[in-house]
Amino acid sequence: MAYPEKPILVLVDVDPTGAPASSTAGLLTAAASIGAPVALIVGGSADAVETVAAAGAQVVLTASGDAATLTVPVVDALQSAFQQVRPDAVLISNSIAGRDAGGRLSVREKLALSMDAVGVSRDEEGVLAQHSVYGGSYLTESAPTFGPPIITVRQGAIDTSAGAPGAAGAATVEELAVTASGAVAAAAEPIVAEQKTSTRPELRGATRVVSGGRGLGSKEKFVLVEQLADALGAAVGASRAAVDAGYIPYAHQVGQTGVSVSPQLYVALGISGAIQHRAGMQTAKTIVAINKDGDAPIFDVADFGIVGDVFTVVPQLIEALEARKK
Repeated sequence: MAYPEKPILVLVDVDPTGAPASSTAGLLTAAASIGAPVALIVGGSADAVETVAAAGAQVVLTASGDAATLTVPVVDALQSAFQQVRPDAVLISNSIAGRDAGGRLSVREKLALSMDAVGVSRDEEGVLAQHSVYGGSYLTESAPTFGPPIITVRQGAIDTSAGAPGAAGAATVEELAVTASGAVAAAAEPIVAEQKTSTRPELRGATRVVSGGRGLGSKEKFVLVEQLADALGAAVGASRAAVDAGYIPYAHQVGQTGVSVSPQLYVALGISGAIQHRAGMQTAKTIVAINKDGDAPIFDVADFGIVGDVFTVVPQLIEALEARKK
């Protein structure tokens, strides 16, 4: 088939149920800003194509996948799609699986790989990846000297509030013919789903995040962070100091050695703002900091700052938010 001009190949992450991952909307929005999104779904569910088309893909390529075989079937399909579409760039989620697939495709096709981009753009020479480096102190751009770039995009870094430009839902669907590489692949044990009920979004990729630091004082008082997060419909994060103190599990740590987030709103409660923490959240669109230390480094990157006791300020903030909902 004939593909649209300036095609951008997007690899869609799928969860164990076959549904597109939450990173899909951001990838397709980024692709639409620089060209025509061509999405690839490997081993997706029956509803996956409809979901991806609604998110802005102009073309959806589908391929079967063996859930028990790790990575290789996805990379085989991605390589076949790349050779068929000949895109101007390949966009992949900066997830564990995405980084693995991107690195393998880079080696197979001898293409440049740009990791953990927070944005993409295009100039007269091609596609560029934007990166937040040195703890968020600088925004840089990278581009290959030849060939299309493979870019892994940080989850949550792309603003999807306006949706992807273009005719959502009008995608052309094609089953992809995949050439198997025969590469050795690891096999996974059967996956058993563990059901957890939560009204809060997942931290990685969340559009709103409320994080707490050692300034909360104890695990019992850290509940204040959760209460504000619930009032805002936000994910819960934490500084390394709060995690080390046992206030909350490691999975919630935001920073250089934790999760990197780029939400539309980031609220820091009782967090001093060490460079390691700022490296994981400084690309947030709006940063609000509440800390009783007016000299705390977090205020250097905050768009709005309140010097005060979190146990005095936050309850008033929650009360105001709840009043607005009535």
